[in-house]
Amino acid sequence: MAVSCPPAGGNHLSRLTYPPLPFPSQLKSPYSFTSSAAANTKARKIMSATQLPSNLLLCLSLIFQCSFAVSPFGKIIPRFPSPLIHPENSQPSLSNDQSGNNGLYKTRYFTQILDHFSYRPESYQTFQQRYLINSTFWGGPRRNAPIFVYTGNEGDIEWFAQNTGFMFETAPHFNALLVFIEHRYYGKSMPFGGKKEVAYSNASMLGYLSSTQALADYATLITDLKKNLTAEHSPVVVFGGSYGGMLAAWFRLKYPHIAIGALSSSAPILDFFNVTSPYIFNDIITETFQSESKNCYKVIKRSWQKIEVMAKQQGGLEILRKSFRLCKNFKDAEYLTGWLETALVYAAMTDYPTPSNFLTPLPAYPIKQMCKAIDDPSKGDDDFAKLYGAANIYYNYSGGISCFDLMDDSDPHGLSGWGWQACTEMVMPIDGNRETSIFPAYKYNYTDTVSSCAADSSVVSRPTWIPIEFGGHDIRRTLRRFGSNIIFFNGLRDPWSGGGVLKSISKSIVAIVAEKGAHHVDLRYSTSEDPEWLQDVRKKEIKIISGWISQYYRDLAK
Repeated sequence: MAVSCPPAGGNHLSRLTYPPLPFPSQLKSPYSFTSSAAANTKARKIMSATQLPSNLLLCLSLIFQCSFAVSPFGKIIPRFPSPLIHPENSQPSLSNDQSGNNGLYKTRYFTQILDHFSYRPESYQTFQQRYLINSTFWGGPRRNAPIFVYTGNEGDIEWFAQNTGFMFETAPHFNALLVFIEHRYYGKSMPFGGKKEVAYSNASMLGYLSSTQALADYATLITDLKKNLTAEHSPVVVFGGSYGGMLAAWFRLKYPHIAIGALSSSAPILDFFNVTSPYIFNDIITETFQSESKNCYKVIKRSWQKIEVMAKQQGGLEILRKSFRLCKNFKDAEYLTGWLETALVYAAMTDYPTPSNFLTPLPAYPIKQMCKAIDDPSKGDDDFAKLYGAANIYYNYSGGISCFDLMDDSDPHGLSGWGWQACTEMVMPIDGNRETSIFPAYKYNYTDTVSSCAADSSVVSRPTWIPIEFGGHDIRRTLRRFGSNIIFFNGLRDPWSGGGVLKSISKSIVAIVAEKGAHHVDLRYSTSEDPEWLQDVRKKEIKIISGWISQYYRDLAK
């Protein structure tokens, strides 16, 4: 997942301060949910009413997909009310030679190989991989100026580029070239002739969609780009949030000869089978709402049964429809519970300290505002009115929606490929609910996930593959031995932080943890309203990255 677009009020580059970065004169060339409510209901027939997906996430990212529901593949994919990209009013001032959306970048394509890991004739098929590039502040190859690369998430790369202000704001200081690479099978980077309907048509076609193939794509593209720019000695730092953050960390581990370091934000690299508890994700959401208001938590927790009871009564569905301002095509209470759960999960993820427009327009600290609506004494004992008020904060904060269409299955950011990934390798067990959970209790059962995947995609999951491929068990002991130059940022209000690296592993593998932080909040554009703790996080990240680059120059000079 990424960050929100900059707020109105002009360029905020000056709000960040930087340590000095030397350009040594002795060098010859000194230098980051497919599901409508209907699909959600389909998933629940196999899984549980509270099995929340395994994102962007991060993505997330990832991703780790926004406006959501629970995918039959076990991933939260945003869907309601299908927000389009509406960047806030201003962007950093860029030169007139920039083209592309919002003038932030130029769009380019790279001829990418289909399969990096076999030598069958079909492996040599190619497709056009999109990447976005901004050279406004680049110091150029003669100075070995750095290249900052965003490792694309599970969606349209433009969405992530427009919401990763930290890179644009730090580029002038580092004289960095910015590159945002789109993940294969997302956005416009479709194999098999660029046609999504062909690429997604069956398991044989989707079989080339994996994190390892994506990382190899990035390595190949970066290497070729540096050669074409005669920038072979320019250091590369990779960035990513949510799933993109996982890819950034893994890229540094797998391709240390290509990237000198990685900023991995809100990356749940430990959220895998037998590594992290399947209850921690929803535990964090529960704790976040409880910490805001005990009454808010209690109202939400008891509402699920009230909705179920009302739906079984004659005329109950119509009462629910009117209570929650749902459109007339509403026909199943499970659509409603999925819609409400989605709002709670994404509000927890995006509980940012300033107004945002990443998933949907939201106020600062949306959970606080949702609980205010629930705790409003004017609503008396009407729990449905209270819950509607909370949902309206998430889905309709900007106003203007007359009814909520729970049958909407649009995919404005092209996130549907995550279903395949979540069923094959990215099997992230996050669906368990304890008796104290804000959601209905559910004992996590891996078999439910396997059954769902087999029914919907005819694929056999490999839940242990990611920890084998990238590590996960005994991560501290393992990475201390061979890893270096990775920043892991996590905000503890973000439910994905439960699967993140929360303690520094070595002097160069650093964990930055923000108690009040949300999902990759550090990658968002800065604003004049940013709290001091968030400013400090970004300063730490900049200082660490400066150190990596300075050390690279010293090594290059030897």
